[in-house]
Amino acid sequence: MATSDRNLALAAAGGDAAAFSTLLERQYDRLFRLCFRLTGSQHEAEDLTQDICAALPAKLQGYRGDAAVTTWLYRVAVNAAHDRRRRHASHTRAAEGWGDWEVNRRASDADTAQAVDWLTQAMRALPEDLRDTLALVLDDMTHREAGEVLGVSEGTISWRVSEAKKQLAQIRAAEIACTGTTEAP
Repeated sequence: MATSDRNLALAAAGGDAAAFSTLLERQYDRLFRLCFRLTGSQHEAEDLTQDICAALPAKLQGYRGDAAVTTWLYRVAVNAAHDRRRRHASHTRAAEGWGDWEVNRRASDADTAQAVDWLTQAMRALPEDLRDTLALVLDDMTHREAGEVLGVSEGTISWRVSEAKKQLAQIRAAEIACTGTTEAP
């Protein structure tokens, strides 16, 4: 019989390296997918996932087994993504006014962002609460589970998904109006 994720997490919290390794093997791909949806960039998702994995042994000390490991891990990932966004916003504010170098760096970043698929780009235009909610639901979480991760009710998750769909439809309609094409992204 396979050891449950909960038991692996509790063993890893106690210092069991083999349990940590097994838990990471089971959860890494799922964690990366969520990080990709939260950041919209493969490079950023890789960095964020690695940062989370590096901090995970210490964070596991706080895991008590009250929530499913995936729910707990998603909460860790959402918090890490929020922290990264705040750091990026602070860095951007500090970098404003640095002249041509900053303008060229931003232009390069914009070119890179254009390589990301339509949904990921459109999700980046959504408010954080809608983007985070949609990222969790797209990762096959139920509305109840997403509500647990984000600390809101299941009904709030349902409303956020509905609102995200409306905003994505508006973004697509604006693109069609600008380009005159009806092809799907």
